[in-house]
Amino acid sequence: MFGELFRVLDLSGVFTNAILGGMVARDKRLDPVGFAALALLSGLGGGIIRDTLLQHGPPVALTDSLYALTAIGGAVVAFVLPVRGRTWNISFLVIDALALGCWATVGTQKTLSLGLGWLPALLLGTITAVGGGALRDLFVLRIPQIFGGNTLYASCAIVASAVVIASWYAGQPVVGALAGTAVGAVMCVVARWRRWQLGEGLAWDYAVLRAPGQRLPRVTVRIARRRSD
Repeated sequence: MFGELFRVLDLSGVFTNAILGGMVARDKRLDPVGFAALALLSGLGGGIIRDTLLQHGPPVALTDSLYALTAIGGAVVAFVLPVRGRTWNISFLVIDALALGCWATVGTQKTLSLGLGWLPALLLGTITAVGGGALRDLFVLRIPQIFGGNTLYASCAIVASAVVIASWYAGQPVVGALAGTAVGAVMCVVARWRRWQLGEGLAWDYAVLRAPGQRLPRVTVRIARRRSD
């Protein structure tokens, strides 16, 4: 029952992120092949990267045909229907948040179950959750949204993975799976609702740090010329 619930959430996330990939294809005015490609990248990319790095059998997306079919279904929905409006946005937010928590949890637990440490588990749990969206953005020559200018997303996956890791080492993997999924999903929804964002990089410029009224020092560069004999 527990495994089936995770599979449903997993496939729901594939479907939702595939639709998001199709929406990007619509914005870029791509043809049906472009819709399918971005939907597959968005919905399956993170899991394929995780399974490839773990080198423990073929990626699940290649052994279970329902994953690819679900992603193609999301591409068809984005191609045919005007996936816009308040109802769509709320539905996407909830399902995407649940998928993020689920993907982070599954990626983290799968890494830990193969005997790897907490740091690879944290890394692969986060990659599972956000890798597909990053691949999608890179393929359309955009800076991935997880790198800034957006509400917290990768940070939610990191926190969810950390909860799973702590519960795993405490001997409570089932509790960790439920808690990680819930924490990641709730944090993602609240971050979108409250518009939480990480700050931009600090510009450590001398002109900013100098005292008011203080002039910048003049720098003189002398170039020594070699005399030819």
